[in-house]
Amino acid sequence: MVRMSFIDLNDRDKQYLLAIARQAVERGCLADAESANENTASKHAVSPALQQPGASFVTLKKARELRGCIGTLTAHQPLLDDINEHARASAFNDFRFPPVQAHELPQITISLSILGPAENLEADTEQDLLDQLRPGIDGLILTWPPHQATFLPVVWEQLTHPAEFLSALKQKAGLASHFWHPNIQWQRYQTLNISEDEQSGR
Repeated sequence: MVRMSFIDLNDRDKQYLLAIARQAVERGCLADAESANENTASKHAVSPALQQPGASFVTLKKARELRGCIGTLTAHQPLLDDINEHARASAFNDFRFPPVQAHELPQITISLSILGPAENLEADTEQDLLDQLRPGIDGLILTWPPHQATFLPVVWEQLTHPAEFLSALKQKAGLASHFWHPNIQWQRYQTLNISEDEQSGR
């Protein structure tokens, strides 16, 4: 299985990013308004890789069920700040769920998806696109202004068939599952995934 190498993080870097995410959620639950949106860890103590622009999604789960997921497709700020921002947003600004409460914290697990560069896909027909998708590897971005949506590679765990994956993505973008136009823009990307479950050996 081909994997893209786009960022070099050691175990200490990964633990640091998870700690930043956990801290952001905990501070928000404790209503520390002054510092909830700040990354209080010293940026001088971390590797340069974490201070480079990065795009990420932060996913929260409770009892293995989704509890929040927010991120960005564009790298516009240092990776550690991006993780901090989206951890808080996933906990308190995902409109699909009520804000995370302090009593839930012990049951919450955090996963990070760091996005690699997007690659344009050319497809005249839906079958052309399906033939190019790599289940379990590719995240996919659909852009048909004003519609846009993405599925992270981890979504393949629930939607294992390419046709099912694609139909659900179109619906997420607000389009009919059978909709097709040759001018839809498609992009795929890969992610580096980091989770508290993996780091703790659970």
